[in-house]
Amino acid sequence: MLVSALLMSVGINSCLCVLLFILYSILRKQPHNYEVFLPRRLVAGTSKRRRNKVARYIPSVRWIWKSWRPSEEELMASSGLDGVVFMRMITFSLKVFLFAGIIGVFVILPVNVFGDQLTQINYSDWSANSLDIFSVVNLNTRSPWLWVHFGAIYLVTAFVCCLLYLEFRYIGMKRIEHFHSSKPQPNQFTILVRNVPSSDGATVSDTVDRFFRENHSSSYLSHVVIHRTSKLRSVVDNAKKLYKKVHHKKQADPQRVKKTPMRFFSRKDTPEGHYEKVLQELEHNIRLGQAEVSSPGKEVRAAFVSFKSRYGAAMALHMPQSVNPTYWLTEPAPEPHDVHWPFFSASFMQKWLSKIVIAFACLILTALFLVPVVLVQGLTNLSALEYFFPFLTLILSMKIVSQIITGYLPSLILQTSLKIVPPIMEFLSSFQGHICHSDIQKSACNKVIWFTIWNVFFATVFSGSAFYKLSVILDPKEILFKLAVAVPAQASFFIAYVVTTGWTDTLTELFRVVPFMVSYVKRSLEPTEEEFEVPPMRYHRDTPRVLFFGLLGITYFFLAPLILPFIFLYFVLAYIIYRNQFINVYEPKYETGGMFWPMIHYTMIFSLVLMHGIAIGLFALKKMELATYLLIPLPVFTLLFNEFCRKRFMPIFTAYPAEVLTKRDREDQNDPRMGEFYDNLVSAYQDPALRPLRFSGSRNDSLTSPLLSSTSSEV
Repeated sequence: MLVSALLMSVGINSCLCVLLFILYSILRKQPHNYEVFLPRRLVAGTSKRRRNKVARYIPSVRWIWKSWRPSEEELMASSGLDGVVFMRMITFSLKVFLFAGIIGVFVILPVNVFGDQLTQINYSDWSANSLDIFSVVNLNTRSPWLWVHFGAIYLVTAFVCCLLYLEFRYIGMKRIEHFHSSKPQPNQFTILVRNVPSSDGATVSDTVDRFFRENHSSSYLSHVVIHRTSKLRSVVDNAKKLYKKVHHKKQADPQRVKKTPMRFFSRKDTPEGHYEKVLQELEHNIRLGQAEVSSPGKEVRAAFVSFKSRYGAAMALHMPQSVNPTYWLTEPAPEPHDVHWPFFSASFMQKWLSKIVIAFACLILTALFLVPVVLVQGLTNLSALEYFFPFLTLILSMKIVSQIITGYLPSLILQTSLKIVPPIMEFLSSFQGHICHSDIQKSACNKVIWFTIWNVFFATVFSGSAFYKLSVILDPKEILFKLAVAVPAQASFFIAYVVTTGWTDTLTELFRVVPFMVSYVKRSLEPTEEEFEVPPMRYHRDTPRVLFFGLLGITYFFLAPLILPFIFLYFVLAYIIYRNQFINVYEPKYETGGMFWPMIHYTMIFSLVLMHGIAIGLFALKKMELATYLLIPLPVFTLLFNEFCRKRFMPIFTAYPAEVLTKRDREDQNDPRMGEFYDNLVSAYQDPALRPLRFSGSRNDSLTSPLLSSTSSEV
């Protein structure tokens, strides 16, 4: 890629960023857009409607200062520890690339530019040169200037490892601090028990109650047996949607609901009467379904078991419960609203087959994604385009067209293709056997990270050729050498990728293009004041994107340091925009206690080791034998450092220490609100599909009476 093509890409994306900034600063002030740009503040009642109509149409940057102002404690109070971890990931990257950028731009970049490997350099017109003059490719074999790169690799590795240690320790302490400062949560007192053994003449509920009364008599509180309610849940969801629709229509315009005829009703029935009859019928069907599901033999051999103390729950969780290790399997219980209930309706064979099917689905998706990668690589090569499409030769000869095609269009195509990956991975993870939505998010996040690394990084650097990648796999001895050749060759593409996907895509997150368009269409078709939910943060979508840019920066900081200013600017934009979104848009739906940080840590370690492998191959190709041998211990030390961090900090993320649990239990003994908490804990994990519902105007008390009064027992 020529410098002019990069400048064209930077110019286009800079204009888009400025345009989106201006549009956002204006549109966010319009009252009818509050539910798109300020939904969290709108629900909380802190958004002030502007009376001055002129000020609403004047762009301003006050929102940037407001997003910068809140402290980390305020962010934790509003977005939880997961929000803090996400922002710490961005600030960590800012520190890394500020340090690496100073070394790369002011030390390595001048060394690369004044190399003489590329003899045909147009000094009179820099925009006509290839971007390779800014990379390590411009240095001769055995050049003594390569020792500058060698020293930079050691410095940046040491700096990143020190920061990773400090961050892991800090997040671990924040996790303990968050545990101490939070109110008592049902999941802290509850575990999930699977594979409950069958007993002759006894129900699952009786078996669970008898077992825990005998073996955990001092701490056992209650239990809730799980039932298969997938079919019933769909009926309940449809009834809730119908009730909500009717409720919104009545609140929006009661006279309109009474007067407007519905074409699928008879003239004798009013819409109100029809809806009342439908809801009554749904209530009756739901009641019958609840009775059928609750009958003996319909239970899943699993239950949520609650205890009187956190320490009692931890003892039951980590201690084997039976001489037969296949029975009474325990695992931590998620928050009640975080439970993924459809999982419990699947049989063991369905769960086992689903894991195999999902593994194959991920492989197929990876293979199919090679199509846009190959297309992108074809667009970066004008000679190949002219060869395969000779009728485009005249158009491609135009300078501005060639710059747009090679500098902007490839990254745009790849960026658009990647949009569908996170929702697909979330959908696949939902069938993988996870018991809560947070685990689904973490699993999807992990899938998207490695999918992006493989398909965007490795597939691109190897020119998108499946046969070429296969040859690398079959010949692992040549992997490092081929990476050392292929990675620097794609530096120009990834610089343009950072500008397009990093800058513009982050601004579209601020603008919320899809929700804005959906809101506009709804207002145009049916201008009613409907209730709306505050959206949750999609960590499986945004975390892999941030981590991938971190991988690009670490990998290319010594190969093509020109990428570093663009990556640093991306993280500055991300810091401002995501803080604004946490304050105004996203509301936490669950809390993992910072469990995303280990995933972030391991990805950064992988990035360092990948950078070391490429450096070893590069120095070997440059005939720098001593530098090659001196670099070999570096990935070994990095992996040892990772093992040390895993042993030192991961136990805090796996389970809370006994001293922490007992301290909280002693504090709760003097809390008068614990009695009410225990009363609510008995029914906290009841399946929503089995709870009593009443949508219609019927006053039949049997519809609102508790259905399962025997599933919980208290000692």
